[in-house]
Amino acid sequence: MYSYEDRIRAVELYIKYDHSVSAVRHELGYPTKTMLLRWYKEYLENGDLIRESKKKPKYSEEQKSHALEYYLTHGRCIAQTARTLGYPSRQRLQEWVDEAFPERKKRCMSGNYLVKCAQEQKERAVIDLCTRTVPAIEIADKYGVTRQAVYKWKTQLLGEGDAVSMPKNNKSDNNDSIDDLLAERETLKKQVSALSRDVYRLQMERDVLEKASEVLKKGRGISLEAMTNREKAIVIDALRKKYRLNELLSLLCIAKSSYCYQMSALRSGDKYTELRLVVEDAFNEARGCYGYRRIHRQLQKLGFVVSEKVVRRIMKEDRLTVPCVKKKKYCSYVGEITPAVENIVNRDFHAENPNTKWLTDITEFHISAGKVYLSPIIDCFDGLVVSWTIGTSPSADLANSMLDEAISGLQAHEHPIVHSDRGGHYRWPGWIERMNKAKLVRSMSKKGCSPDNAACEGFFGRLKNEMFYGRSWLGVSLEQFMDALDSYIHWYNEKRIKLSIGSMSPIDYRRSLGLIA
Repeated sequence: MYSYEDRIRAVELYIKYDHSVSAVRHELGYPTKTMLLRWYKEYLENGDLIRESKKKPKYSEEQKSHALEYYLTHGRCIAQTARTLGYPSRQRLQEWVDEAFPERKKRCMSGNYLVKCAQEQKERAVIDLCTRTVPAIEIADKYGVTRQAVYKWKTQLLGEGDAVSMPKNNKSDNNDSIDDLLAERETLKKQVSALSRDVYRLQMERDVLEKASEVLKKGRGISLEAMTNREKAIVIDALRKKYRLNELLSLLCIAKSSYCYQMSALRSGDKYTELRLVVEDAFNEARGCYGYRRIHRQLQKLGFVVSEKVVRRIMKEDRLTVPCVKKKKYCSYVGEITPAVENIVNRDFHAENPNTKWLTDITEFHISAGKVYLSPIIDCFDGLVVSWTIGTSPSADLANSMLDEAISGLQAHEHPIVHSDRGGHYRWPGWIERMNKAKLVRSMSKKGCSPDNAACEGFFGRLKNEMFYGRSWLGVSLEQFMDALDSYIHWYNEKRIKLSIGSMSPIDYRRSLGLIA
């Protein structure tokens, strides 16, 4: 590409300009950095540059002889010989043929081939070529011409792509037949090509779904869009031998860089193998109720130093998720039985000390065996469930017995505010009489305004998401369900951690403050 003088000049300037490639390129306009460094290395090793390089022939004489022999014994077709042998190029093979057999080369005289054919013979040859009953080389041999001559006649009679009518002759039926055959052939080729592409893509989609079911242990109903990049990378790697990479990447909608990253991570192994087992144990121990923040706090207590993001990713990959379902809540409003009282709490659910601000409400659980109702009292100080009753009927006795139990645990100087909604349970004479006798302060939400009792509603939401929703209660009796509900509330008070009180349970928090033994 560059002469000896050009190369030695570039090397000398490179040395002169203190090995600055940019200075050499700025002055000479050439070469590339890699090329200049290669010249300089050659100059250091040999003390000079090679003046002439004898390029080794690409093909040996044996390969050349084999190609010419195949050409002679297989129809003298340049294209077929190059395609079958895989070498050389058509132009190179044509040069070899012209060099070895100069007498076989067709020469043109005044634009016509040496072998002259009548117009009728040309038309018949074109018809044979279009219908393609025999190879083109045999058609050419039949009329004593080359393949190029037959294709040239086709161009003259049919035109280059456009519908050009053949010269007028006595055989108009032949012309119509050629046009119809060509049009029909092109249409069929397009249809076959489109159908082949569709079948290929459908087969690839089917193989991807089957491989996902086999490798990832997923059902066939899985959506390709729902798969993670890690899962997609595993499936693509399993099908690489059957399909091209860019086709699989396009089908699964994943970038090549993401695929390479995931494969690198898979080959290096999972460094969180031990941590995954600990996270799963912590999740199961928490009854499947903890999200990644609480699991992260549990790991910190166990001495693991890991970020919340890692815990969240592990739980997402291992599908350790807490179900979240919203259902219509139970309504206990039966009208304005007695006058409503003022909303003293006014959405301030913070309390500095225990037993100063309580919240209460009733919620419903509907299972196949029937309905169960829960009536708790929640302390705003730390979320402790002070007392609760569980029954199969939302009667006044359900709320009154719960209140009696809560009052029995109060000290003589404790008179908390008891906030509720405007349900009938909190407006019956029995409830009001108990409140007045214990000198408790009544507070009520506005009608139909659940945010006024949001802290209690939040407890119900957590309870149902963690214990009730997402589980099958078929075949469970009412007594068994009430036992499970009672067990959960005990666990909620004694073991379930709350981030707002230092990642401790309400009971542990009160012990840490010395409020209980």
